[in-house]
Amino acid sequence: MPELPEVEVTKQGISPHLVDQTVRDLVIRNASLRWPVPDICKNIIGQTIKQVRRRAKYLLIDTDAGITIVHFGMSGSLRILPANTPVEKHDHIDLVLENGRVLRYNDPRRFGAWLWYELPEEAHPLLVKLGPEPLSDAFNPLQL
Repeated sequence: MPELPEVEVTKQGISPHLVDQTVRDLVIRNASLRWPVPDICKNIIGQTIKQVRRRAKYLLIDTDAGITIVHFGMSGSLRILPANTPVEKHDHIDLVLENGRVLRYNDPRRFGAWLWYELPEEAHPLLVKLGPEPLSDAFNPLQL
């Protein structure tokens, strides 16, 4: 299962490829993940990605319209690929960018999640009860 360090490394790896890029399309091949991928996820189409963040084991892709919340579940992963890369068996979602690249979500067990949420994300039921980030200044001896 991807843990916080793996999610942080993924965030650091994909951020340079996503930030300031415009989303051309969202291709959902299989919406049956841990929770069904909502149709409103397509609200990201036409949006420019402002930032990629991590909150606990959730990856947050920020746009002016809202946030894509990604969780890897037990076996999920993200890869940056050329848009013409052939699709493999467990490639469920593609975030297609204007620059000809794609952020591809692969999840053999489908325990992960791909959700959309309007701002502010702090109110999302999956994020509202999380403690302080261990890599932030808010995580200090007093808070602990």
